[in-house]
Amino acid sequence: MSAGTRGITLCADDYALHPLVDEAVVLLAQAGRLSATSCMSTAPRWREAAPQLLPLRGRIQLGLHFNLTEGHGGAHAAHSLGQVLTAAYTRRLPASALQDAWRAQLDAFEDAIGSAPDFIDGHQHVHQLPGVRRALLAELQRRYAGRAMPWVRSTAPAGRLWRDPKAFVIALLGGWSATRLLRRAGVLQNQGFGGVYGFDAATPGEYGALMQAWLEEARDGSLLMCHPATAEVPGDAIGRQRPVEFAYLMSDAFAQALQRQGCQIKQF
Repeated sequence: MSAGTRGITLCADDYALHPLVDEAVVLLAQAGRLSATSCMSTAPRWREAAPQLLPLRGRIQLGLHFNLTEGHGGAHAAHSLGQVLTAAYTRRLPASALQDAWRAQLDAFEDAIGSAPDFIDGHQHVHQLPGVRRALLAELQRRYAGRAMPWVRSTAPAGRLWRDPKAFVIALLGGWSATRLLRRAGVLQNQGFGGVYGFDAATPGEYGALMQAWLEEARDGSLLMCHPATAEVPGDAIGRQRPVEFAYLMSDAFAQALQRQGCQIKQF
């Protein structure tokens, strides 16, 4: 990486949610357009999907996408994000159940991949909620004592991205608090976060305009999230947006935007 270049992590969320998501992750990783993917070990097809990632180790980091809200068509017990938020902020998420969920999802990840995750984040950012973040820290300290510990996604916005209302709300709903808690405990985290929007970019060009703004605010060590798929994912709330992201991330326009902004995709 040349002097003055900012190294950013670009992470594709939701691996194992659907074959079209997995295909996008593999293609983007092979093209050097990703440096991480976070995996849903609660997905019914996780054991089937995991082997596709093994040849990509070294190219991208593999993380756990902790899940409390995606039911996978009824195959996994889950609640709506609103229900989880309400329970978290009224202190009605049982600590024992949260600890069991962390252990089960980490066990499923490690059993399929053969090693600990490189990092941890949360589906719909649930890893940062009250109660959940304490259970995460306790499990990190229990499970990884005396060996390399996964780093954890911070959703504290990069630069001026906190001015975006959705990014501000995500940070307010645990992003800043979880970042402080984990920093005090010595857990490594990314330096600023981007990729937040309303999943309403109708074309690759519109998504590219958003990416330009995220890259402008990113600093060395920042993380941008994305949610690509090679085609529309049926039944998925953001299913139509996924191929738009994929098309842009595979494009020459994205490579040119990285170069203009002095950014390079790298592992954290």
